[in-house]
Parts: sequence; C-alpha cells; structure tokens
Amino acid sequence: MKNESIIRHLQKTGFSEKTAIVFSTLLELGGAYPSRIAEISKLNRSTVYKILLELSIKGLVTEIEQGKKLFYQIESPEKLVRYAKTQADMADAAYKKTRELIPELEGIFSMNPNKPIIRYFSNSDGIISIYEEMVSKNRKYEMLSFSHGQAFKNYLPAKDIFRFTKSKERIGITTRAIVPDTLENRSYNEEVFKGLKKDVWPNIRFVPQEVFPFEAEMTLYDENKLAITKLTGEKLIGVVIEDKLIHDMFKMIFELVWKSDQLSYPSKS
Repeated sequence: MKNESIIRHLQKTGFSEKTAIVFSTLLELGGAYPSRIAEISKLNRSTVYKILLELSIKGLVTEIEQGKKLFYQIESPEKLVRYAKTQADMADAAYKKTRELIPELEGIFSMNPNKPIIRYFSNSDGIISIYEEMVSKNRKYEMLSFSHGQAFKNYLPAKDIFRFTKSKERIGITTRAIVPDTLENRSYNEEVFKGLKKDVWPNIRFVPQEVFPFEAEMTLYDENKLAITKLTGEKLIGVVIEDKLIHDMFKMIFELVWKSDQLSYPSKS
C-alpha cells in the first residue's frame, strides 16, 4: 500500500523515511489505529506510536480517543505546507542570527591562546625552512618520525642535508624513526649520517613496504610541533601544526606503533 512517490517527496521535505511511511500510510487509510498502521507499514508498533505522537505535536495529524483507544486522522494537507513554511522561516531566522554572531565569535576565537597555529608550504624554500626550524634552537630533544627516508635524501640538496645532520649532531638531537622496509632505506643511516657520531644516527625500525607504502613524512619535533611533508610527485606539500595537545596525541600514536610486533629491526653492524 506504500506510495513510493509520496514517501520520496516527504523525505525531501525533511521527514525521516519511517515518518514518511507512517504519514503516507495514514493518508491512504484516511484514519486508523496505530496497530493497523503498523500492520500495513510493516513497522514496529512502538515506532509507529512514537512517530504519531511527533506528528500530532507538529499539528499534522489529529488524535481522537475512541473506546479508550487512540485513533489517528491526517489533518488537511494544507497544514503540511504551513508546517514546512514554519520550519523554513525558523531555519532562515537561525541563519540570520548566526551571521549576526560571526563578528563576535571571530573576535573570541582570535583571542583564544590555545588554538593551534597551522602553517602551509607549497614550494621548495618553504619545505627546506621546515627542516631548518627543526634544528633552529640550541636545545636537545628527541625527534620522532614516520619517514620515507629515501625521499628525504633524494629531495633535499646535499648541502642542506649536511647542514641539517651536522646541526643535529652539534645540538645533540636524537631521532627514532619508522620507515618502509626497502634496500635504499636500509642503507639510509650509512649514506646520510656517515662521518657523524653514532649516537645521533636515527634509531630506525622498519615496517613492511608492501603493507605500509607511505611516501609522506610526519615528524614530531621541538615540544609542540608536528610537520607533515610530501617530497615526491609534482606537487610539494608541507604543513606545520603547532599545538601541544596534537603533538602529544601523535606522540602516543607513534609509541603504539613503535612497540608493535609488526616492526623489524636493522641488523647490528
């Protein structure tokens, strides 16, 4: 008995599918007890009762007591139009009020000292500046990274890599990194950190390349910064998020992966 066309149109007015089915069923029956509507619509009786109550509150159906039972009838279809118009007017009023609040909300947001600082880079100089920032402070810390390894080595000019690694050695920045397991990445330390003190060589653990073929890098540095860089392909991407909460959350994720039995260890040389 379902009128699929009416149900579809009712859903477009904002009715849920079940509400549209109950309304359409009652419309075709002309009037009925909830048990009959449930029987015809194939909906759970308690669901039908709840929907009828909601439609009654909205003024779209009439509730009549007949012999200690509730009987329902559809109100004039014009009521549905008026209801839709009321909803539209309320939505329009809410939109206007929200627009009026925007200047005040933006003022409060701009004064919030805890909001994250996000910087975006899309060129070579910007990407290099991210790595320079990692070693810009004379303070020892542990850098944590999901690293592509070979992409870093292939992308950065040799002079920038040397300056970066020498700064890490001078400051005493240590690194733990999770890297895809490839022949190139297995020789990463020997190629990039050759000639430097072994205690600043990254402590690397490997994940299977075929399972985790990530090409971007995600590096946690300083005390509250997360850098995401993509050094492959035509479009370079660099994003730095400065926020203690986000930094610490990704640090927990890193530690969870670091302890995973899916990681393998480099052989001792």
